[in-house]
Amino acid sequence: MKHLLSIQELSAEEITALLDDAARLKAERGGHEQPLAGQTWAMIFTKSSTRTRVSFEVGIRELGGFPMFLSKNDIQLGRGEPIKDTARVLGRMVHGCIIRTFAQQDVVDFADFSGIPTINALTDDEHPCQILADLLTVKESLGGWEGKKIAFIGDGFSNMTISWMWAAKKLGFELAVASPADYQPPADFLAKLDAPQVSITTDPVLAATGAHVINTDVWLSMGQEGQQEKEAAFGPFQVNADLLSHAANGHIVLHCLPAYRGKEITEEVLEKHAAVIFQEAENRLHAQKAILVALAKS
Repeated sequence: MKHLLSIQELSAEEITALLDDAARLKAERGGHEQPLAGQTWAMIFTKSSTRTRVSFEVGIRELGGFPMFLSKNDIQLGRGEPIKDTARVLGRMVHGCIIRTFAQQDVVDFADFSGIPTINALTDDEHPCQILADLLTVKESLGGWEGKKIAFIGDGFSNMTISWMWAAKKLGFELAVASPADYQPPADFLAKLDAPQVSITTDPVLAATGAHVINTDVWLSMGQEGQQEKEAAFGPFQVNADLLSHAANGHIVLHCLPAYRGKEITEEVLEKHAAVIFQEAENRLHAQKAILVALAKS
C-alpha cells in the first residue's frame, strides 16, 4: 500500500490487516515501535477539523514523527497555486502528507505528483479514515461484521455513505441506506459498485429493522451550510428512540461527529450511546496510526 486515498482502492485483506494492526497499536499504546522516527509529515487542511487534526498530530508524534500543520492560508494553495506544484515541492522536503479538502482529485493528484505517501483525511467523495475507525468500533463492540446488518440513516450519497458502501462491497456485510429520494446514490454509481448486499430505501424504519449498527451523520456536509431546502428533506430521517425500537437487540449507534442534537440524532439517543460514539472517535487515532505504520513499511 503506497497511499490511502479511498476505501474503494483497498482490498478486503488490506482492510482487515489495517484493523488488526489498529487493535494491536491500541493495546500497546506507549510501548510500540516508532517507524516515523526522523520523519516530517505535512498536514494540508482546507476544511476545519477537531478529531482528524488532533488524532493525526498525536498519532504521528507517538510513532516518532513530526507533524507540520498547513492550513490553506499558510501555503500558496490559498492563492491559487496548482496542487501539482505544491505536491512537487513538498515531495522533496517531507516524508508524507495528509490532506483534508473538498475535491478527491486533489488528493489523487498530490499522490501522483509528490511521490510520497499520501492519506485522504476527508474529501467530498470519501472518508476512509473514519470508516476504518468505525469498523474497528464494530469489531470491538459486536465481535465483527459477519452476519450483521449495518444501517446508515441520512444523506445517501455523502462521503460517509460512499465509503460505507465500498466497505460493504469489500467485506461482504449487509448495508441498508435510508435517504430521501433526491439524495440517494445515482444509478451509474450503484452499477459501478455492483454490490447486491447494499440496499437503498426511502424508508428509515425498513433500513433500521433488525440492524445491529445504526449509523448517521450531519445532514449538511461542510460547504453546504445554509441549504435549508436540503435540510428540510431529512426531517423523517432522524435517529431517535422510536427508530431504534426496530433495531436488533444489543445494537450500537455510531456518529462520526460533530453531532447536531435535535437534527440527525436526538440528545437522548446520543447520550445513551455516548460510550460507543466516543470510543469510535478515539479509534480515529488507532486506525490512523495503523495507516501510517503500513505506509512507513511500504
